Amino acid sequence: MTTVKCQGCGAVIQTSDPNLPGYAPESALSREDIICKRCFRLKHYNEVQDVPYQDDEFLEMLNQISDSRGLVVQIVDIFDFNGSFIPGMKRLTGQNPVLLVGNKMDVLPNSVNPKKVKQWLRSAAKDQGLIVEDVFLISAQKGEGIEALSLAIEKHRNEQDVYVVGTTNVGKSTFINKLIQQTSGVKDAITTSYFPGTTLGFIDIPLDERTSLYDTPGVIHRHQMAHYVSDQDLKTITPRKEVKPKVYQLNEGQTLYFGGLARLDFDSGERSSFICYLSNELDIHRTKLENADELYRNHLGGLLSPPDEETMKSLPELKAQTFRLPEGKTDIVFSGLGWATVPEGNITVTAHVPAGVKVSLRQSLI
Repeated sequence: MTTVKCQGCGAVIQTSDPNLPGYAPESALSREDIICKRCFRLKHYNEVQDVPYQDDEFLEMLNQISDSRGLVVQIVDIFDFNGSFIPGMKRLTGQNPVLLVGNKMDVLPNSVNPKKVKQWLRSAAKDQGLIVEDVFLISAQKGEGIEALSLAIEKHRNEQDVYVVGTTNVGKSTFINKLIQQTSGVKDAITTSYFPGTTLGFIDIPLDERTSLYDTPGVIHRHQMAHYVSDQDLKTITPRKEVKPKVYQLNEGQTLYFGGLARLDFDSGERSSFICYLSNELDIHRTKLENADELYRNHLGGLLSPPDEETMKSLPELKAQTFRLPEGKTDIVFSGLGWATVPEGNITVTAHVPAGVKVSLRQSLI
């Protein structure tokens, strides 16, 4: 069978899975110029859609950036920095300057100091081995902070190409769509300057006659909760408005369930506060540690929701990981779900998450 490639992005055309690169309906195969659904949406609706690639495919594409000259704009999800930061960025981007952009600023509590969040992001990136030129906070969904970022991109790119990178579900495509709309003043700015055939997976959006902004596919981080839940459950666990912290005073031997997707046991220590930063749609249930297993067995998918029926078909069993929290303010981070802050520290906890989902500790963000 002859391999057909998309005239827009170069991906191999396939008709079986709409969520994978190169998808086109069978009816499209009869056209003279065949383009995938992603490119079709871009050409006709000015809509950039993210397409996920496996880590090795994505990293191979990113390596092309290290051989080029340009500005790299890495988008991270402020609500899930640990899950959305791409490790090894310095090696992958070579000597190219990097702007770090924290998206979804609008979901953090209003009490958060933006200046401190920027400092935290810069420091967290440095801990990952990446020194950035500057840090910006935006809400791609609401269009907040896009204008200042646009000016910075123009300044730092030095009339060279721009590469926008990020993990899946980070809001990268929403950002690009908003950037194009705000900087051009029209919603269909790129329909007439449709990308002229690009490297596999990259979308080439011309900035001028010589340079382009490249949208790169979203890298899949399998340790994020998003990859283990249904589309409906993803809507539930993804914050869409300002998160309202929920505070629990716990004694040792008590447990918090975050829906039925994660569980946090307070194993030992003095009575402590647990400040939970999760989607407002996600219910939290407190119970005694001795009753926790029975509650899970009898009420998963009911009282402990999500998961819904679709998620439960493939949800891995919960795996436990125990942490000794140092003295002071510490966040217990559930990748792609949220975090719980323990202000006093000096306690032992056990986190239970589906096998494959990452749990980590960090210095408190808030």
